[in-house]
Amino acid sequence: MDAVDLFRKLGAGAKFDFKRFGKDAGRFKVARSQNKEVSKPLDGFNFFGTNTREEAAVHDDENEEEESEEEQSAVTQKRKHSNKDGSLSKPRKKQKANKEENKNAENKTDGGEEEELENRGIQWLSSQDKKAKGPKTKAKDQLSLKRLKQLHSEKVNQIRHSNRINVHGTDIPDPLSTFEELQKEYGLDPRIIQNIKAAGFQTPTPIQMQAIPLMMHRREILACAPTGSGKTMAFCLPLLAHLRQPFNKGFRALIVAPTRELASQTHREMLKLSEGVGFRVHMINKGVDAVKKYGPKSAKKFDILVTTPNRLIYLLNQDPPALDLSSVEWLVVDESDKLFEDGKTGFRDQLATIFLACSSPKIRRAFFSATFTTEVEKWCKLNLDSLVCVNIGPRNSAAETVEQELLFVGAENGKLLAMRDLIKKGFMPPVLVFVQSIERARELFHELVYEGINVDVIHADRTQQQRDNVVSSFRSGKIWVLICTALMARGIDFKGVNLVVNYDFPTSAVEYIHRIGRTGRAGHKGKAITFFTEADKPLLRSIATVIRQAGCPVPDYMIGFKKIKSKVKRQLEKKPPRRSTIRTMPRFLIKKKPGKRKRKERKVGAHLKANGGKPEESTKD
Repeated sequence: MDAVDLFRKLGAGAKFDFKRFGKDAGRFKVARSQNKEVSKPLDGFNFFGTNTREEAAVHDDENEEEESEEEQSAVTQKRKHSNKDGSLSKPRKKQKANKEENKNAENKTDGGEEEELENRGIQWLSSQDKKAKGPKTKAKDQLSLKRLKQLHSEKVNQIRHSNRINVHGTDIPDPLSTFEELQKEYGLDPRIIQNIKAAGFQTPTPIQMQAIPLMMHRREILACAPTGSGKTMAFCLPLLAHLRQPFNKGFRALIVAPTRELASQTHREMLKLSEGVGFRVHMINKGVDAVKKYGPKSAKKFDILVTTPNRLIYLLNQDPPALDLSSVEWLVVDESDKLFEDGKTGFRDQLATIFLACSSPKIRRAFFSATFTTEVEKWCKLNLDSLVCVNIGPRNSAAETVEQELLFVGAENGKLLAMRDLIKKGFMPPVLVFVQSIERARELFHELVYEGINVDVIHADRTQQQRDNVVSSFRSGKIWVLICTALMARGIDFKGVNLVVNYDFPTSAVEYIHRIGRTGRAGHKGKAITFFTEADKPLLRSIATVIRQAGCPVPDYMIGFKKIKSKVKRQLEKKPPRRSTIRTMPRFLIKKKPGKRKRKERKVGAHLKANGGKPEESTKD
């Protein structure tokens, strides 16, 4: 038995790549048709001469020999042609020999791998056989998943871009498209969905699209959105979804607002949304009654509390505390930039006490406002867990639904003339008029009360009952023009306010944004007119910039004014410029009757002198 026969016998059942190693197959006379299901290598030997497979193999061997001879003749003809043209045969022989050696080496390594994997002896596998075994599905699946994720992220980014939603943070959930998704994904009570539809809300606003999913994932957020964009519902719905159902455990959610008017408005919205679900939503009206109602001896049959900081601090300072906030899971601060202010107008100290009282390990905090301040942002980044910042549109921008106008009136006396001219030309009530102090609100009210229009005034010196009556009358349409201070500039939602008049120039761009935000709410159109004089020149540039950003025309010379220093800005915010009194009565008429006043002062002085007092003090008002 020669080497060729021995190789054929030993290689019985092996696979051979005839496309790559056709010459070697012809040299060793390897047959094409091999038995694919060879389990025993000795089956290839015909011990008894009865194997019919050998005959087929012989025919295949003959065909293979013929093919190999034809290939060899073709190769010799090519070599002859190459020798005739030039001496290229030797290097080509070397190249072909090297190629054959490399191919044989590759074939051997492939066979070795198959031997380890399948334990079937020597197997030569072609590239087609490898493909037949099946492609690598993992790589294709990974590519398809990456593509799906990419398409999904592009869709989410398109939704955020079209709604001007800017989000900064990690692991941010997708924005909400419809209110029905709250029921499917987060298990919100279907009755609350019905209440949303009954209130007239069909689709979520941009701030609701992003803030609600974030709070549903129990993320702490700092949200800024223009006035009238639906911030109240953006934090009310997640609270109702997390609390699930009433539970006699005490207050589990706390909402803090800077003014009682804003707190009562939030309380009404929460009652509308939770109607039919059974949540006990409370608001502190009187501190004395609250001690009995929410004290440690109470049955704790309450769930949500809406209040102002001062009333809450009064209850917490009782001995023992008349209110327990240890079970509060959500703390929402509305108009957060106002609450973080220092001094008499701010509530920073009260807010710190409230934070310490909410001692539950499950506590989560959310801050909402129409304007951002750097102090609030810095504090939130330092004290909140994995903070997410949400902005709708440019930061500290006015609503684009408001038509804004700056009107130069010369001096202070020109303001009253411009106001009366506005009344004569006609206006569509309701109208809000903002002034900078309580004294000026009273003076303007006494001037406009004789103009034949239904006008009233609201400020902090009026009792709570008077303020509630004025607000309800203004909402019902009995009052056409309401004169107010900055008390009403924060968060109050009056339906359909058509005009806002800034009688006194606002002390900052933030205050201006909140003032004009009382109109143009929930997609409705509105108008804002701001009077300014020569004394208002330092603050004119910042207000004009806000107006131009909102798309309203502003003269170029206003933008060209020099920026004032930050220290001067803070001083103007705390102490507005002094303005002359609002009065149309001539001065000589006021000084015409000094006799009566002197006689009264003399009587009072004599009375005090008889009682041991000083007559000089009696002349003071």
